Order: sequence, then C-alpha cells, then structure tokens
Amino acid sequence: MSFLKAEWRKLVLVNYEVSPDLLLPYVPAGTELDVWEGKCYVSLVGFLFRNTRVLGLWIPGHVNFEEVNLRFYVVRKVNEEVRRGVVFVREIVPKPAISTIANLCYKENYVTRRMNHDISTKGDEIAVSYSWSENGMEQLFSVNASFVQQELMRGSEAEFITEHYWGYAKVDDQSTNEYEVTHPRWQIYPVREYEIRVDFERVYGAEFKALNDLRPTSIFLAEGSEITVESKSRIN
Repeated sequence: MSFLKAEWRKLVLVNYEVSPDLLLPYVPAGTELDVWEGKCYVSLVGFLFRNTRVLGLWIPGHVNFEEVNLRFYVVRKVNEEVRRGVVFVREIVPKPAISTIANLCYKENYVTRRMNHDISTKGDEIAVSYSWSENGMEQLFSVNASFVQQELMRGSEAEFITEHYWGYAKVDDQSTNEYEVTHPRWQIYPVREYEIRVDFERVYGAEFKALNDLRPTSIFLAEGSEITVESKSRIN
C-alpha cells in the first residue's frame, strides 16, 4: 500500500539558476546534483493537495490544502538505473498534523503556516496564486497563463523540472531517506505574466537571500494529476 495517495493540482513552478555551491551543503548522502544543460536549478513550487489519503485513510480536515516548497534536483545511480529526484529545503503547509507526520516519518523539513490560494478563469486565461504569512509578513507568488494545456517537449527545461520521480531527505551525513513518487506525465499552461513577492531570506534563511534579486529563468503552470508517495527506504 502506498504511504500517501492524493492529487497535486495547479502547480506553479518558479525556477532559478544558481551556483552548485549554494546547494552542496543540502545534498543527501548517496546522491549528487542533477543539472540540465550544465545549469543547476532551485524551484519555488506552490500547489494544491486534493483528496489526500494516508495509508488509505481520509484524515478529517486534512484532505484538501495548499503546499509551498523550495526544492532542488539530484540524481542517484543504482546499478544500471538512474533515479532522478528532488530534495526539499523547506515545505510549508497549513496543517500541523501533515508537518508532524512528514518530519517524523520522512525526515523532511515541514513547517506550518497560515496559507491561502486563489484560482480563477476568465476567457482563455487562468490565474493561480499562493500566499502565506511568515513572521507577520505576507508572502505571495502568482501567474496568469493561457487556459490551453500543452504537452511537455522532449528534452526541454520544463520536462527536466517536472520529470523527477524520487524524493530524498538527509537523515545525517552518512544516511538518506529515499522514496518514490509516481504520477503520469504532466501538461503545462503557458505563463503570460507573473508576480513574486517572496522574501527568500526571511522564509528560507540567509543562504537564499540572493534569490530576492534574481530573475527567474522560467516559470511553468502544470495541471498536475493523481500521485502516490511510496514508503521510504534508508540509504546508508
């Protein structure tokens, strides 16, 4: 049985090219940074959890909610298999039980904040925003996109960003939690306009202050799909 089943919907992915040196202290044992065309990325991601079940159970009040995370990309080679995955710097949700379970079971770095989202459509356009409160200061990012889904292009940056199917969390310097995430290939909505009012230093620490002054290399809005998060294993 999968540890978690849900839908991830309306994913806003804001992508920045950064120096590998920024991320090396966060790379879990047994993995290495994954790059696209020699570029190292960190992504600010907001999305909706829908119809969430943990070990097959619906938890009242914890079925539909938002998540915002800052993540980067790694790869792990297992014999002839290449496992491309993500590592989360921090994950923000509005439900304390979700934070507690994820931190205890998977050694993730979840925090609980008051959160909101807005999704609206008008004509051929869809608007999506995610916001939360961080030490009394509102954080927000939003996109306006064409309401016409497009297939991912093979070999594209969008494919690289969305097609990672493993999660990795550092336990200590010698061990790592690994888990598989399953979902079909996603479609994206072309983004026309965006707004980012996020204080990366306030939310993610002084190491990420430089993101406040960086222009994103790309921004995608993905429709998302049903997903599963499988049980973890330990890499030593």
